[in-house]
Amino acid sequence: MARENSPYSNYAYAILTANARRTPDKVALTYCGKQSFTYDQLDRRVNRVAHALLAAGVTPGARVASLLNETLHVAEVYLAQMKIGSIVAALNPHWPADTLRQVVRRSACTAFVYDATVEDVVASIRPDLPDVKLWLRVGGPGADAADVDALAAEASEDEPPLGGFGDDLLALFYTSGTTGLPKAVMHTHFSSLASAQIWLDIDSGGPDAVMGTGAIIWGIGFPALVGPAFYAGMKLVLEQDWGPSNFLKVVPREKVTHVSLIPSFFSALLGSDEHRDVDLSSLRTIVLGGEPLLPSLRERIMKRLPGAAIYSYYGQTEAPYTCVGRQDDGSQDIASVGRARTSCAVRITDPRGNRVVGEVGEINLSGPNLMAGYDGQPDKTAEVLRDGWYVGGDLGRMDEDGFLYVLGRREDSILKGGQWTQPAQIEEAAVEVEGVAEAGAVGVPAHPEGGEAVEQKILLAVVPRSGATLDADRVRAALAERLPAHQAPDAVVVADELPHTQDASGGPGKLLRRGIRDLYADRVR
Repeated sequence: MARENSPYSNYAYAILTANARRTPDKVALTYCGKQSFTYDQLDRRVNRVAHALLAAGVTPGARVASLLNETLHVAEVYLAQMKIGSIVAALNPHWPADTLRQVVRRSACTAFVYDATVEDVVASIRPDLPDVKLWLRVGGPGADAADVDALAAEASEDEPPLGGFGDDLLALFYTSGTTGLPKAVMHTHFSSLASAQIWLDIDSGGPDAVMGTGAIIWGIGFPALVGPAFYAGMKLVLEQDWGPSNFLKVVPREKVTHVSLIPSFFSALLGSDEHRDVDLSSLRTIVLGGEPLLPSLRERIMKRLPGAAIYSYYGQTEAPYTCVGRQDDGSQDIASVGRARTSCAVRITDPRGNRVVGEVGEINLSGPNLMAGYDGQPDKTAEVLRDGWYVGGDLGRMDEDGFLYVLGRREDSILKGGQWTQPAQIEEAAVEVEGVAEAGAVGVPAHPEGGEAVEQKILLAVVPRSGATLDADRVRAALAERLPAHQAPDAVVVADELPHTQDASGGPGKLLRRGIRDLYADRVR
């Protein structure tokens, strides 16, 4: 437990109740343009849900599998769980049933909360989860499940007994699981509060700041988006759909000032003509991360949104928002993601673990935002947590002033002509070809029987901009003129879309290069 169990070391109390005490009448959250709650109203709603969970039998320290699609339910139920000290196991509704079964078992969940949107999948997995003793449904009554709404309607609005503090486990946020079963990343109240303080290093916009977001249903999205917005006392515009089309409706309607997105979102947004006549002038701060920000895309964003400051960040689920930098004002090399933010640290190490400057090596992250480890996987935890540093497999270099340059994942590197290349270098050249909206490059073994560390051929998949037509041979020829031989694609595929992670936002998630390889590897001769 944290010293004296201060309520301000309880995550939900610190980001929500503190604002309800400070600015009770300020709007905290709007939902899909239909509902609006002040900080005081939202805090009282969360308190009722917290009392409902306690009445249903949820106890401090209990692991509660949370499978929720509706974002307002996510916000209320997560915050209620965090107040009373139950542990949120933030499941992804896009996982197949078997993955859900395995994750719930491995995470040792004894309670399960869900909403109406996932009732069918819950019914299919429920018989295989005998250790789950308590089933709870949000959004109305369900078969053999506690009705959270009914319990909350009769519950007190008073502050519930706080059950988690400081270094206590807050939640399990899962990795994408692209190479196996998703790992459960353990974050504490303190580590999540550290992530919420991102606005110490980025302009929080003052009292009229409006943060817009969509899907916060799983992964690190909740502490990376909701937590920072509430911690800074912003108005949070919470939508069910945050794809480009709805984004273009919500931003002018709500006068959104701040967004945090991945670069692929703007590739999709600006690749269509739909945005051209939409007033997006309220946007003042754009935070981008999760994948490389190509200079050409940065220029397109600046041209379309000249009044917005553009920030880049770097971190992972295991260490969110560790680095941050400004991308639009000339204060740094735009190829850099920035420097370690307040209270965090970053370094580059060689294969022997020695710190190096100006050389390529492994990126090490440290700070109060660091995970506590992978739940139930001490061996994997030991692989990546080394003497207080997280070493997650990304390559980069650092200059003498501490600016970090992220080169990419080791496994994404392409070996051709005896030289290593990061896909982003090829993709950057590709999106500069006329008519190309998005590109994804992967390496395919030139001799499949040769194993992993073998010479590769380069496969490039491209998506045309709206109204444009692409010819694969012409794209390949154009890149052969612009790139050195070891970076020139050996095969180009024109695709309607590239594979991305699914996050229910309606917009693209992170680019899945492995998916490109699976779909089109046979195109490489």
